[in-house]
Amino acid sequence: MTAVSTMHAGYDLEQVRRQFPALSRTHRGQAVAYFDGPGGTQVPTSVAEAITDYLYHHNANTHWVYPTSVETDAALLAARQAYADFFQCGADEVAFGNNMTTLTFHLARALGRAWGPGDEVVVTELDHHANVAPWQALARERGITLRWVPLHLESGELDVAALERSIGPRTRLVAIGAASNALGTISDVARAAALARAAGALTFVDAVHFAAHGRIDVQAIGCDFLACSSYKFYGPHVGILFGRRAAVEALDVPRLEPASNDAPERLETGTLNHEGIVGAAAAVDFIASLGEGPTRRARLDDAARRLHAHGQALVDRFWQGLGAIPGVTRYGPPPERPRTPTVSFTVRGLDSTQAATRLVDDALFVSNGDFYAATVARLLGLAHEGLVRVGCACYTTAGEIDRLLAAIARLRP
Repeated sequence: MTAVSTMHAGYDLEQVRRQFPALSRTHRGQAVAYFDGPGGTQVPTSVAEAITDYLYHHNANTHWVYPTSVETDAALLAARQAYADFFQCGADEVAFGNNMTTLTFHLARALGRAWGPGDEVVVTELDHHANVAPWQALARERGITLRWVPLHLESGELDVAALERSIGPRTRLVAIGAASNALGTISDVARAAALARAAGALTFVDAVHFAAHGRIDVQAIGCDFLACSSYKFYGPHVGILFGRRAAVEALDVPRLEPASNDAPERLETGTLNHEGIVGAAAAVDFIASLGEGPTRRARLDDAARRLHAHGQALVDRFWQGLGAIPGVTRYGPPPERPRTPTVSFTVRGLDSTQAATRLVDDALFVSNGDFYAATVARLLGLAHEGLVRVGCACYTTAGEIDRLLAAIARLRP
């Protein structure tokens, strides 16, 4: 294999890596290589420092007159503005919560208050169950019907024709993932949103896995709601929800009577994780620092291009290398199809836990199991054995990919 320059993606990879203290960790005398990004990336110094600075110097509750409270209000507004740039929306269309799963359950409950028997929600076999279980709960509680869009197992992609057939006059919502956290598949959510809109339905997009690897533009997608979690793109454990203002204002949201009824605060319950939200905003600024441009949005767009180039080079290298190892089966679309730099595979004779445990011996940290994409694992016949998942992040190097491939080649039952 030819070497991949640390500058190939348009940024200095070594300079990026110096911002992540976790990369100095060793295990059994070897530098740790983190391939667990799809389950949660490492955090740069700037994010941790933003959290610490808030807790040390500005910690307070909101909406009072003393300085630290005023500073907290300003910090939360700044965070909304950061995610307005990240999503391409208004700051008053950004809400925060514990994580994407909690936000989605909360949103589903609010939407479901207006639905009943005869109403339909479209879900997919490719999705993480955080974008399935909330709608299943409405099927039990409100009597709505779920329409499932099947997965093509051979390609790891959704059946687009079935998606079109699933949307009709009874559809109230299309719930779809922008990218599969299990297979790396990128789905055409803009097309799904257009189909939903034509039927008079809403669209909810799970962008948790996609957010670390691609440009999010809710205007171009045409969705009504979109959620992600900042710990998947170099931030702390905080969930973020875009909600189109008119759609949010129409919700019958469970809320406390004294709490604000204005968007986006009406989607937020109780006192928020202020320090986490400050850190989540710092994660946006970290990503923007990887690009160039006159505005934060322009820098985010440029960073997305550079990160895509970096990830594409690595996933090409890893996919081809895996294909040359006897006994390894790869899942999901090949690199020439729309995908993230996340690849799942199995090793003949070993379940995913055994394979991942063996890789730890070489200081290679990978995820294993079903990753809450339980339907994908079941359809692949791997509900018990699970998959080994490798994800590339902004700090992943070609040398780490080569180390991993050499270690996989050594795996034996």
